[in-house]
Amino acid sequence: MTSPAAPALNSLTWDVGAYVVDAAVSSDGRSFAAALGDGTLRLLAADDTEPRTVQAHDGACLCLAADSEGRAFLTGGDDGKLVRTDETGTTEVLAEEKGKWIEHVAAHAGTGYRVYAAGKDAIILDRKRKSAPRRLSHASTVGGLAINDKGRRLAVSHYNGVSLWWLASQDSQPHALEWKGSNLAVGFSPDGDYVITALQENALHGWRLSDKQHMRMTGYGAKVRSMSFHRKGHFLATGGADTVICWPLTGGGPMGKPPMEFGGGVTGPGAGSIVTAVRCNPKHDIVAAGFANGAVVLGHPGTPRTMNMMLRGGVPVTALCWNGTGDRLFIGDEAGGLALSDFRGVVA
Repeated sequence: MTSPAAPALNSLTWDVGAYVVDAAVSSDGRSFAAALGDGTLRLLAADDTEPRTVQAHDGACLCLAADSEGRAFLTGGDDGKLVRTDETGTTEVLAEEKGKWIEHVAAHAGTGYRVYAAGKDAIILDRKRKSAPRRLSHASTVGGLAINDKGRRLAVSHYNGVSLWWLASQDSQPHALEWKGSNLAVGFSPDGDYVITALQENALHGWRLSDKQHMRMTGYGAKVRSMSFHRKGHFLATGGADTVICWPLTGGGPMGKPPMEFGGGVTGPGAGSIVTAVRCNPKHDIVAAGFANGAVVLGHPGTPRTMNMMLRGGVPVTALCWNGTGDRLFIGDEAGGLALSDFRGVVA
């Protein structure tokens, strides 16, 4: 990585005029999408210099994920629709939940599953079998969805814990991971052994499935709204503090170990502001982090070397996404700013 001074990058920027809810890369790693609070998507293929605008929802987009097939994306909205949008901008309504919001969506390219959440239900769509949707009901509203890397298991977070479901089994009952309180965003580690949730309070909770060990990660100054696993599962990078907090997941996990940190702080580019978005690189040992003051930092826990950029001062970064080869970073902010930064020849 380069010195702390920001390099002269080949970057494209746009002002799309609406809150960027999330960003995603297609399952082939080549095309980006940003979901906006005005119900539109911005699609950006590998060689595009201007994003394509697509009206996907009558209302706000609430969630976004790469679809399980093709160069396409799934979005859920406050209009109760699950919409598939392909690279040409063609939209298809895959499901509709009358009177409900679709706030979470996940998909897996290998196994073909699509899952979305509406209220207390998680609904599984099996593209390969073309079977009827499978509705999984829970005692409280779904707080988050995650499919493990093998595409076989679904984690559904909710009040008082997480329910683990086998995606291929029509009759299975969930395995319950219990923890009191509201469990929101949820994720599987790459090896599938750790399940981590962001809590309503300023903390994370985790479970090691191999021995049912609980893990509680605290000390944040704000609610953790973003987390991302290292590509090989060495650590979990998180927002919610004025530095990027990275919890070790090797050698038994984070219990009894201090987290590693980088970026931000009193003298860093974040200048004391909170980390609002994090995303680990899929090919390199690098983490991208966005701050509430518009700064973006690339770094690695345990080393002081960082690469710093500043987008629009004072505008919180809301979304970060790498392409499949890990040399282009798509960035979105609260005021509708989008940027695509090209790091070819810079990251290694």
